Amino acid sequence: METVKRHLGQLIACPSVSTESNLDAIGYIAGVLEEAGARVEILRDSSGRKANLWATLGPEVSGGLVLSGHSDVVPVTDQVWATDPFQMIEAEGLLYGRGTCDMKGFIAICLAMAPRLAEVATEVPVHFAFTHDEETGCLGARALVEELAKRDIRPALALIGEPTLMQVIEGHKGCCEYTVRFTGAEGHGSAPGRGVNAVEMAARYIARLLELRQELETRAPADSPFDPPHTTINIGALHGGVAHNVIPGRATLEWEMRPVNAADQHYVKAEVARLVADLLPGMRAVAPQAAIETTVIGEVAGLEPMPENAIRDLVMRLSGANTAACVPFGTEAGLFQALGMQAIVCGPGSIEQAHKPDEYISLDQLAQGLALLHKLADAHGRT
Repeated sequence: METVKRHLGQLIACPSVSTESNLDAIGYIAGVLEEAGARVEILRDSSGRKANLWATLGPEVSGGLVLSGHSDVVPVTDQVWATDPFQMIEAEGLLYGRGTCDMKGFIAICLAMAPRLAEVATEVPVHFAFTHDEETGCLGARALVEELAKRDIRPALALIGEPTLMQVIEGHKGCCEYTVRFTGAEGHGSAPGRGVNAVEMAARYIARLLELRQELETRAPADSPFDPPHTTINIGALHGGVAHNVIPGRATLEWEMRPVNAADQHYVKAEVARLVADLLPGMRAVAPQAAIETTVIGEVAGLEPMPENAIRDLVMRLSGANTAACVPFGTEAGLFQALGMQAIVCGPGSIEQAHKPDEYISLDQLAQGLALLHKLADAHGRT
């Protein structure tokens, strides 16, 4: 536990806020894993300021376990903290600091356990995947999975250590966020037919999304484990217009979808594309420059519960859990599942503490996480 606390303190001191570089945190993690004997790759993004880390203990063969987490944390801007958020403070069995719960506590456990995992990963590998920009659309994990897809070696199992109070999570919805920009043609409000009203086009787009939202309720799987059981659509924001008597030439719509399965996601995207194809000819008949442009902020795959899931069954057996649950919040687990791995989410800390001022994790939760990885190491050694 003292080793876990030492690593966690060092990680908290690396202020890897999503808007900033995470290279200090990745560099620290790399040094610890290399000392344990891991082969470490640091995969930088196009800016060079951020990186994923992929490391392996044991042979270069398919199979084995991935321990995964994200190195970035959310900002502390406008939050009032009782202590320095980037200096870990221990008080009454709790460790305070930005990222203690979400999710550097799990990373610290992985680092503390690396020497033990190196001892057992003689025939079956153990991998570590620590990413950037999970908090802003899982950008790092998406890039990492694309890189891993190019390789012949495929890990079999993935444990994503997001804070779940050590409960086994076998499923969560996806999260898809979009920004749609409508370009029309301004004009005087007294002659609406001589312009292209971007806000009206956005309103028609929203109307179709609301229709789709109702349709999705009827598409919910009969045995859906989610609450609500169906795919949801939320209209987040609409910006446009300058005055009562001016035809607005620009509008911006922000919306999200949380699909329960890939089929719903594909259906909604196809219907939206059909709508855009219907709207554009009329818009461009008046203003050739008219456009509807969509920016994908993030498309994070959901984690679909699987009848056969070896890592779920193993962790439940080792932890004594009787059930596996599904949650509404998203993680990187679905991306690993899409690569062919059996995956779960299970880690120390409570999601209720994530992103808040005076974020903390309890020593008891860290101890439970450490105990689970000890048991996983023992089980791995017997594989």
